[in-house]
Amino acid sequence: MTETKQQEILHDWLTRHKGLFFKVVRAYAHTEEDRDDLFQEITLQVWRSIPNFRGESAETTWIYRIAFNTAIRWHSKERKHQEGRQSMESAPVLEVQSNHQDERLSWLYEQIGRLSEVEKSLCLLLLDGFSYKEMSNIVGISESNVAVKIHRIKKYLQEQSEKMTANNGI
Repeated sequence: MTETKQQEILHDWLTRHKGLFFKVVRAYAHTEEDRDDLFQEITLQVWRSIPNFRGESAETTWIYRIAFNTAIRWHSKERKHQEGRQSMESAPVLEVQSNHQDERLSWLYEQIGRLSEVEKSLCLLLLDGFSYKEMSNIVGISESNVAVKIHRIKKYLQEQSEKMTANNGI
């Protein structure tokens, strides 16, 4: 495969599946700098994998598997270096605030960020409408294990939602 063809495929996948990339990045990286780093790492890994894509699975399944594996490795590596880093959050930075950011969506991503690596992956796949069988293939666990984990995730999110509602007096 030529590099030009590989770049065309990557551009096509990024255009058609940008939501997939965004979800994985947002679930695993919590600062803007980290999201940029993780997005670049996932994009690089997807680009490298293109010559190995044989079409035996859907593009989205292939991309999700690469994105999740990359995000899990990245998150694990970042956690090891977290203590030695000084936070950039206190540095003066020009931020563009979005007036239309949905607080519920922010809350959901915050809750997803608290889940284990596998649970994050399953949650995002569930939100994208993947079947338990597809999730099983992507994440590498049995369908019954997927079902149990999804049940626990839903229960956790419901409990967190109820706590938030009770604390806000809604």
